[in-house]
Amino acid sequence: MSSPLPQALIDTATLQGALACGRALCILDCRARLDDTGAGRRLWAAGHIPGSQHIDLDGDLASSPGEMGRHPLPNASDFTATLQRLGITSTTPVVVYDDMSGQMAAARAWWMLHCWAGHPDVRMLDGGLAAWHRQGGEMTQSVGDISTSDWQPIFDEDQLASADMLLSTPDTLIDARARERFRGEVEPIDPVAGHIPGALCRPCSTNLTEEGYFKSAADLDAELPREDGVISYCGSGVTACHNILAYAIAGRALPRLYAGSWSHWIRNPERPVATGDV
Repeated sequence: MSSPLPQALIDTATLQGALACGRALCILDCRARLDDTGAGRRLWAAGHIPGSQHIDLDGDLASSPGEMGRHPLPNASDFTATLQRLGITSTTPVVVYDDMSGQMAAARAWWMLHCWAGHPDVRMLDGGLAAWHRQGGEMTQSVGDISTSDWQPIFDEDQLASADMLLSTPDTLIDARARERFRGEVEPIDPVAGHIPGALCRPCSTNLTEEGYFKSAADLDAELPREDGVISYCGSGVTACHNILAYAIAGRALPRLYAGSWSHWIRNPERPVATGDV
């Protein structure tokens, strides 16, 4: 799947060409809404990129909310079953997209497939559905047949960071939430406002141009923190993956993910909380 973009991305024209020539692809529609767990499937059913399958943030890319946070990772066996149900193999290229330039929740799917499960060829549609529509991309309500797979991925748990690790590591923490939430000025979702002490604020929206495409590799490389060790987090481990993807586009070493993120951190009242810019 050739593309002038970094390997983690694919543009609309390239995806359209792959579909036109009948290339075997697995396309995952990752649209979701935090305030409506059924919204993603309804959006997919109303119209989607031809050949795409719906993958659900709450049902497939996360386990039940609770002590581990709002969007804890599913266990490896459950995610393996999801990948097999979707017919994903280690040799079939995968394309993920959503309608928020990867922020909800295509970047999470990319991270789980590529970084955690080790799939070698997972790409995000740069600009998402907005770019697809701008270039006249077809939408359909058709549902194709799916052939299941027997892929058994080998999961890389070293891509994850724990809360205990954050308390003792010298690694740099980057927070993907909006600055107002980082500062503790507002908190529309979680019961405690603020951030993990010592973290840097890097809203995932700053990875994008005004048109919703990822910035160039050079621009991202110049903007992203340059420390050797980086751990990415957000509210519940979804938009944190967008920052990890930005590192991949920049050609840099990938941060680890604190999957439980802020929603897990505040479950223990003994963990410190900071407000303001530091």
